Amino acid sequence: MNKEELREYCISLKGVTEHFPFDDVSLVFKVGGKMFALLPLDAIETSIALKCDPDRAIDLREQYDAVRPAYHFNKKHWNSVVSDTSISPAFMKELISHSYELVVAGLPKKVRAELFS
Repeated sequence: MNKEELREYCISLKGVTEHFPFDDVSLVFKVGGKMFALLPLDAIETSIALKCDPDRAIDLREQYDAVRPAYHFNKKHWNSVVSDTSISPAFMKELISHSYELVVAGLPKKVRAELFS
């Protein structure tokens, strides 16, 4: 998937907003005010940083060279996933959805109710 396809998929998820942080070289995707993905716009290789539960993060890093710790976040909970030939578009979407669902599950019930009403 290229950067625009990643962006389009992220913003297609319910309640997602996109923001330029202070550096203007990446897009931040939030749901309920909480970040679930960061898309670097200036990187040479297309990648996206995603939240992941710690055990799954370790498994993914062991199985795929394209999944790496995201050093700008908590290493146990975030992965940088490079969109290369070892990661299919369907699997990339699954990883994005996992990050989204983790963040949604952690939102207060009132916020979730407002997002999905």
